[in-house]
Formats: sequence, structure tokens, C-alpha cells
Amino acid sequence: MSEKELSERVRQLRNLVVMAFADGSLGEREVDYVAKRCHELGLGESELSHAIRFGLGDDAALELPIAPDSREELLVDLIKVMAADGVLDENEKRLFALAAAKMEVSTERLNQLVDETLKTLDQ
Repeated sequence: MSEKELSERVRQLRNLVVMAFADGSLGEREVDYVAKRCHELGLGESELSHAIRFGLGDDAALELPIAPDSREELLVDLIKVMAADGVLDENEKRLFALAAAKMEVSTERLNQLVDETLKTLDQ
């Protein structure tokens, strides 16, 4: 894995942790999803530990990707983290809406991503 790819995967993991903490707590299902995603990204315990420390820090914030494909991947992951505990908290929704707006994702595309992602979770 190249240094750039590793950096992008670590950023993705940190973003998931930031979203998981957005509601003020980290539930078991959120932890499970983040840990599973960490494994899927090819990252280990060290990266997960660093991501959690980042998420707990005063400077914790989403780091938005530039590439359109990476943006959509991030939005899908954020939707899954938000849905993991079964409660869509207002802080999570605001953070998600802000991220989508900053990445200039159209409302139509955003609704499509939400619908498609939530359908996969129901299966």
C-alpha cells in the first residue's frame, strides 16, 4: 500500500470516529462498525487507537476528501455510522449535512446515496 493510499485510509477511519462521537457517546454498534471498517480498510489496532484519540481530541473534525469517488465513499460510510446505533442524532445530521454541503454534493445525489445505503442496511 502506498503512503498516499495509507494516508487516505487513515483519514477515512478518523472521519468515521469523528462521526461516531458526534452524538456525544460511542455505542457498541458504532464501535463494531468502525472496527469492521478499520479491518476492511486494511488498517490495524494502532491506526484505530490513533483515530479514537483523534476523535476524542479538541481538534477533532472531518477531513473531507477532494476526489468525487472518495467523497461518496465517505458519505456512505458516514450514513452507516449514523445508522449503526439506530438513532439519527441532531448533531450527527448537522455534521453530515455540513460535510455534504462543503463537498458540493447535490441534494438529489445525497438523497439517492441515503436511500441506497439504508436499503443495504435493511437486507
